[in-house]
Amino acid sequence: MRGGQAVEFSVGLQGAMAAAVGTWAFSEPAVDRLRCLLSAGRHAATDAVEEALAEVENDPDTGCHIVGRGGFPNSVGVLECDAAIMEGNAGRFGAVAALQGVGCPVRVARLVMERSPHSLLVGEGAAAFAREHGFTIEPNDSMLNAQSTKAYQEFVENKQKARGHDTLGLIALDSMGNITVGVSTSGAPFKSPGRIGDSPLPGSGLYAEHLVGAAAATGDGDKIMCYCPSFHIVQLMKQGLSPSDACQSVLEDIMRRIAPGGCFEIGLIAMNMKVHSPWAMWGPPPLWSFLTHSGTRITLPSKYLPALHMLPVTVKQVRAG
Repeated sequence: MRGGQAVEFSVGLQGAMAAAVGTWAFSEPAVDRLRCLLSAGRHAATDAVEEALAEVENDPDTGCHIVGRGGFPNSVGVLECDAAIMEGNAGRFGAVAALQGVGCPVRVARLVMERSPHSLLVGEGAAAFAREHGFTIEPNDSMLNAQSTKAYQEFVENKQKARGHDTLGLIALDSMGNITVGVSTSGAPFKSPGRIGDSPLPGSGLYAEHLVGAAAATGDGDKIMCYCPSFHIVQLMKQGLSPSDACQSVLEDIMRRIAPGGCFEIGLIAMNMKVHSPWAMWGPPPLWSFLTHSGTRITLPSKYLPALHMLPVTVKQVRAG
């Protein structure tokens, strides 16, 4: 995996346990933010996820990771962002896709969950909803930075593809036992206008269920959405599998179903309500990597995996009060 890392922490609050996990090394500041919000005991899981995601989204320096402001535009030079948030409680989901001109799309997704009769708003409809709820729709130039503008110019002139990471996903469990998962991405660099990947789709890019856990995915969204891995993981955890076994089972299932030579990039994070088992794994062909916060190594049959590489993980613990 090219610089990938999962980060998790746990924090004791009044005898209960709170926890969080995030995708990618660049999620570490977001997970640090979650730690601060949850350890203070004043933020529920949903508030903490929204706040932590929004800070990364609105930072143009993280746009190179294909998230929010400063991200790579589509094939006509316009930045379109996708974001979603889902609570474990049934029916609590909100998402936006192909949203233009908003630096913190997850905040709009949260309002879709809270104030819209719909669950997913796209394109002009998402922008109109944001405007109606007080968001300023910024011009496209202010959404790009020097790096993403230069990358687009190189794409136009030389068809040179940009390299970067992918969806930022965060899962948080608060001390009251509420679990929330959120995701945000500016999508595949130089994608077709209106293209939507797996990230804002419930069951594909993210899924959560009360008393069970949550999961999120990152990678090749056009392929990931065909397998609904996040829903699959949560259902396996509901049946009693640990997050690690659930993620492993989902990857094995995908490997069985894809055509020969059809391997694609997919990363998964998952957490159950026991909070001692946040799990992350990543599968960039031909390497598949697995990790737990305890450093456990998992090996799949060689017919699936030509090699394994452990990824570093940062563990942080703090006792509140």
